[in-house]
Amino acid sequence: MEYITLGNSGLRMPKYILGTVPFSGTNGFEATGNIKEEEARRMVDIALEAGINAFDTANLYSQGDAERVLGAAIEGRREKVLLTSKTGFPFEDNPNARGASRINLEMSIDQSLKRLGTDYLDLYFVHLWDGQTPVEETVQAMTDLVKSGKIRYWGVSNYSGWALAKTVTYAEQAGLIPPVCQQIYYSPEAREAEYELLPAGSELGVGSMIWSPLGEGLLNGKINRHQQAPKNTRQGEGWPEPWVMDKERLYDVIDTLQEAADSHGVSVPQAALSWVRDRPNVGPVVIAARNEEQLRENIASFDIVLTKEETEKIEAAARPAPIYPLWHRAMSGFEQASPSEKTYLEGYKKSLGIE
Repeated sequence: MEYITLGNSGLRMPKYILGTVPFSGTNGFEATGNIKEEEARRMVDIALEAGINAFDTANLYSQGDAERVLGAAIEGRREKVLLTSKTGFPFEDNPNARGASRINLEMSIDQSLKRLGTDYLDLYFVHLWDGQTPVEETVQAMTDLVKSGKIRYWGVSNYSGWALAKTVTYAEQAGLIPPVCQQIYYSPEAREAEYELLPAGSELGVGSMIWSPLGEGLLNGKINRHQQAPKNTRQGEGWPEPWVMDKERLYDVIDTLQEAADSHGVSVPQAALSWVRDRPNVGPVVIAARNEEQLRENIASFDIVLTKEETEKIEAAARPAPIYPLWHRAMSGFEQASPSEKTYLEGYKKSLGIE
């Protein structure tokens, strides 16, 4: 397993991280899986054997139960693993148990640490942008948590480009601790992060950790234009996410992934993970699985290398439209582009028919 430095920090994380959305499967998360403590411990074993020593969770997942299952699975080996968790979504009836306020951050971290059976987290995320809490309060609270030893680094998730820049800029100007990571949604079908988030992360020294690279089950190899999601899958059990811009576009992506997978004798999920893993500006990739077989399959994708032609064909199938100012930069400002954005502008130039 490859280890990479996360953003502008000294934290080294594996390129693949094991996500825990399928852990527990309670309190509204039944469609995602139902992995209990014993199976979770085996999955942690499998991950560690493969060199994956980082595990991602959130208080949102099964309303804290996923954290409890993960805590039981790593019991006795805390020093061998990296733990991340998140807070920000409404957690209970308490009106202060949500968002990025100091009161929620301090309350949530203590609850998460208790459920996980540890006294610190390696990385702690604000799970979504809180436009009602001053960014100054959030940054100061996270800085205080780092200094207290309850967390070692902090990050943000599901922010816009301007919200990320505002957060980092304030922290740096105030002499406080900025986030070192953003966790964002990105898949061969969902490419909006290329507009600003992925290049912004590189420019700001914030690592980009990818959540749900298989589109929350859309790219599980069991869905195509002729076959809808079967039961006992997240999409087949009525999971509401993600939003899909164009179903035909999704099926075009699946077709190209299937073609690449067939040429390598692998599965569609493996081809998708391989593609995401090697995209520009992409840091760690969070993989997940409903069972041990899926986990081993997803881990094995790390050794798959797509050809340049296959990579480009998958890229073209769902290339984002060059919205303003990107079409203008592709036409008139390409030579002034930084390396982090130029790779995407090259694609927009192709869409615009510019040589």
